[in-house]
Amino acid sequence: MNQPVVDTITGFLDYTGIGYIKRPINGETFLPGLLLEKGKIVIDTEKLLYPGDILHEAGHLAAYAPDVRETMGDPLSADGGYEMMALAWSYAACLHIGLDPAVVFHPHGYKGESESLLQNFAEGHYIGLPMLQWLGMAYDKKKAEELNTLPYPNMISWTRTT
Repeated sequence: MNQPVVDTITGFLDYTGIGYIKRPINGETFLPGLLLEKGKIVIDTEKLLYPGDILHEAGHLAAYAPDVRETMGDPLSADGGYEMMALAWSYAACLHIGLDPAVVFHPHGYKGESESLLQNFAEGHYIGLPMLQWLGMAYDKKKAEELNTLPYPNMISWTRTT
């Protein structure tokens, strides 16, 4: 576990308003050292193997409407749209806080597709951006130009408001 990276990520979560709690987790979890509970990320720093997983889970929470977010826990639904938004959100978050996106898209996750995801994002193939745009959280180049704002990976909002 890399404490400086965890501190950078949790500082960013404070900024976004996405809640987290650092405490021991008993039992098995989907991701080592992480659990979603009542709309917050529970982080067991003794069991956490991949700090970037915190950002990915935060991306899931950020994509849900506030009233739903507050009730979320493990296991998450297998909705592909929300997964794609979490991918795009966590990539933008890495860039925003100065982390290498490989911290999130590490080789031990994403069913062996981490390199492909990194390559797609690096080439500007932004998986999940259409859904973030639909929610008004980020915009592609064309829409950003129309609205006189910065395009993705700049985020207009780090959490869904409606």
